[in-house]
Amino acid sequence: MTREHAEAEAARDELAAALRRVDVVLPSLCVDPLSYSYEQPSPLIELGRCNLATTHKLIEALKKAASR
Repeated sequence: MTREHAEAEAARDELAAALRRVDVVLPSLCVDPLSYSYEQPSPLIELGRCNLATTHKLIEALKKAASR
């Protein structure tokens, strides 16, 4: 595993943990495997899709964070 891949997976895990703390789970959250296919890898975190309930939870968590 390359340094970039390890860093991307760690960032994905950190984001997932932070979202769980505000009761938000993005089921499709992953590291985009195609982002490693380039000559110079540029890892991308795929946030994926979520339902409306999860979207509203995410909106509320962001609003709370922005108002601090």
